[in-house]
Amino acid sequence: MPRGNSRLINSAHSARPPRSRAVREAIGRCRALIRERGEVSGAAAAREALAAYVALDSTERAQFFDALARDFSPNPQAVVDAAQAYKGDPTPATLLRLEEVVEPARQELFRRLNMAPGGTAALVAMRLAVLVELDDHPQWRLIDNDLRHLLRSWFNRGFLALKRIDWHTSAMVLEKLIEYEAVHEIKGWDDLRRRLQADRRCFAFFHPQLPDEPIIFIEVALMRAVSARVQPLLDVASPVTPAADASCAVFYSITNCQDGLRGISFGNFLIKQVAVELRDELPRIRRFATLSPIPGFRGWLRGNREKLGAGARGAELRALFERLEAPDWFEGEGLDKCEALLMPLAAYYLTQARRGRELVDAVARFHLGNGAAMERLNWLGDTSVHGMARSFGIMVNYVYRLAEVERNHELFVKEQRVIAAAPVMRLAEEAAGWLVPKDDGPGKS
Repeated sequence: MPRGNSRLINSAHSARPPRSRAVREAIGRCRALIRERGEVSGAAAAREALAAYVALDSTERAQFFDALARDFSPNPQAVVDAAQAYKGDPTPATLLRLEEVVEPARQELFRRLNMAPGGTAALVAMRLAVLVELDDHPQWRLIDNDLRHLLRSWFNRGFLALKRIDWHTSAMVLEKLIEYEAVHEIKGWDDLRRRLQADRRCFAFFHPQLPDEPIIFIEVALMRAVSARVQPLLDVASPVTPAADASCAVFYSITNCQDGLRGISFGNFLIKQVAVELRDELPRIRRFATLSPIPGFRGWLRGNREKLGAGARGAELRALFERLEAPDWFEGEGLDKCEALLMPLAAYYLTQARRGRELVDAVARFHLGNGAAMERLNWLGDTSVHGMARSFGIMVNYVYRLAEVERNHELFVKEQRVIAAAPVMRLAEEAAGWLVPKDDGPGKS
């Protein structure tokens, strides 16, 4: 909390761009909110400041964000003085003083705006507005950092409630599922109803300040075996089987709903807690697996065409790349040849393609980082237009063995070790050999 002049709003700037009257009003109310000390009057000031911000149009909001980035940062001289004081006398008192002056006034502003009705949702939306234009306004990164810092605290697992969503859930929430689903489009109410029947489950995290807004949700198929193809899971006309007969839970879709919470992870908690919930509800279920997309594979392959085309199986791969340009590449003869080439390449991409130390594929990073093991690649696992476009239809099963999750997590996080079944690793090793130039040999550089 700011006291006295410990965290001055930096206003010693010249040549400021002109601000509209509405922006000046919003900034003025934000300054008044920070100065406010009374609890009741502070809540009223928060409502007024938030209303002033919400009323701004897109041009005015850009001016508002510029002002937040420039004028609500720490006072440089106060920081220098406090740092020198702590260096000369490193006591708890001088450390507290340094912490006070280093924290931006923006953070206190956001804390107080959060007191207004709808404040949490407005701040999530504010961060999204900042994120979508961050490339054009790099100075707004200061705002993003402050909002991300606070939202991580406000949306930590302790504040989130896990709820099962079924056909009796409020229509408002059900409509949000249709709207937000990002992996496999929900094509209307009949499709949604099938995804919520007896052999399916849907769970979501909710925050108390956003009771009708799922933060993230996961869809599960209860089955007798791990599925290799997603289309049967999405078939509205598929027969409904008794949940009690299932021995396997297949997580086939997980969707983050709030773009303003980008970069704040919830999925790792969600999958593990849902697995425990299902095990408690249905004791026969002993296998927990995903049927996951490989969203970056096609782009990675396109970016490495030249390198692969110069390798040990260059001629075959160049012919494959030409065939893959056709929208109907998976029709006609020679599909088995496509499979024999694409499956090893997909395994290599998932297990060995890296950017620095990190795996390139975000879905692989997510599941392996959660402690899953890469179990199986599935040829033509998703034959939808979207599935064929992003990974030539190939999908992957990650398996969550609850007794091994922590060990796998530690190995991946600390050593970047990929835990994968032997057949997957053999495929990856096969493709690794194709990357060696075909004219390499003894005595050649």
